[in-house]
Amino acid sequence: MTWEESTRQKMLHLKLPTDPRWVGIAEMQIEEILVDHAYCEQKAASSCISLILRFNDLDELVDTLTPIVAEEWGHFERVLEQLRKRGMKFGFPRKDDYVIKLNEFVKKGGSRIQHLTEHLLMNALIEARSCERFKLLSKNIADQELQKFYYGLMISEAGHFVTFIELAKKYQDPEKVTARWKEWLDYEAKVLKNMVVRGDRMH
Repeated sequence: MTWEESTRQKMLHLKLPTDPRWVGIAEMQIEEILVDHAYCEQKAASSCISLILRFNDLDELVDTLTPIVAEEWGHFERVLEQLRKRGMKFGFPRKDDYVIKLNEFVKKGGSRIQHLTEHLLMNALIEARSCERFKLLSKNIADQELQKFYYGLMISEAGHFVTFIELAKKYQDPEKVTARWKEWLDYEAKVLKNMVVRGDRMH
């Protein structure tokens, strides 16, 4: 059994787990990882704000995403704190090839609700992959403070992943959401397989 097969069921339905080499490379570039992670949290908050503004007539969506915005921004502040206490600089944002490739899979056209579903599922997928990588960091890096830090974030991101899926099923036919989610998972596995393993990016 390959390492992909042996861990597939542990990865929040992800079809392809992260290459085992990633966490070791990431640990050697922890400043780069923390900077990239900070921007990931900022973008997660911004994405939820964008959905709230675009679908402000959907009360449950607004009420559900509003506290997530606050939580993601809180994560940003906590990552920034980890950088500061280590004497590390909050650098410039980096090109996120992973998210760029996911954006290419978003279906264009269709109804307003279909468009919402696409973005909720993409957000769910990003949260799932983040959760998986936080778990790897919490279990494998030597820095005990960061171990605990990433363990806590792992739990939070798993909750967000579930929330996005549930919201999609609230506003769209659940069977259609499930079918499309499977397509997203298949696509993400192909994206990850074709990406170069690098330790200066969270994704």
